[in-house]
Amino acid sequence: MPNYQNYVFVVDTLGQPLSPTHPAIARKLLKQGLAAVFRTYPFTIILKKTVENPGNEALRLKLDPGASVTGIALVNQSRDTVIWAAELTHRGDRIRAKLTARRVVRRHRRCRKTRYRQARFNNRKRQEGWLAPSLKHRVETTLTWVNRLISSRPITDISMELVRFDTQKLPNPEISGVEYQQGVLFGYELREYLLTKWQHQCAYCGGQNIPLEIEHIQPKSQGGFDRVSNLGIACHKCNQKKGSQPVEQFLLPKPEILKRCSVQPKPP
Repeated sequence: MPNYQNYVFVVDTLGQPLSPTHPAIARKLLKQGLAAVFRTYPFTIILKKTVENPGNEALRLKLDPGASVTGIALVNQSRDTVIWAAELTHRGDRIRAKLTARRVVRRHRRCRKTRYRQARFNNRKRQEGWLAPSLKHRVETTLTWVNRLISSRPITDISMELVRFDTQKLPNPEISGVEYQQGVLFGYELREYLLTKWQHQCAYCGGQNIPLEIEHIQPKSQGGFDRVSNLGIACHKCNQKKGSQPVEQFLLPKPEILKRCSVQPKPP
């Protein structure tokens, strides 16, 4: 559970933002008829009487942007406490799914026998500053909420967390120059790479000199992916026996092999 209490936002009779107040005080003002509900979410009340010299406290708006969720927090700078926080869930995956469905419909329409319609390819030029629809939605939704909070809160500063990771430096801190273009498969084909990495033997039973198949260590149905770090080599018998089981369940009686299958695929 969070260790903070979401405060209630307050605006005066002219709609100017005032310092947020505790929910108990907001309930008291509403009960006494000194205020009315101005907005449901984020919950905001409007005072019915003019307040002279309100003495607003400075608030800092902090943003933690993410691909699927953006964190928003309001911090009282004088007391260094969080007075309001929320998570903004983006719908980029749903936008992508709708665009895929639209692309399928348009492709089908080009092939079916229907009335002739003049081609409209000249109007498909991307404008300067174009963003992908899912990314554009993320930016515009965040800006909408920032403007909404600024309109009814005495916000003086905005902070945004920007973090950049060089994922290729995690396994190889000395990487530089053209090495960025040479991944773990540089100079190899996938099957040849995996055979060399697993010493031409089954990852589960250790069998050699038998036909070997490319195997997902963590099945895709269990959240696995197609990266080389999740691929191994297995004989047909072990591959069929494992099926879609998680590798931890399949190798539960063989902890040593499980440890090797967890460590060996990761390094290049």
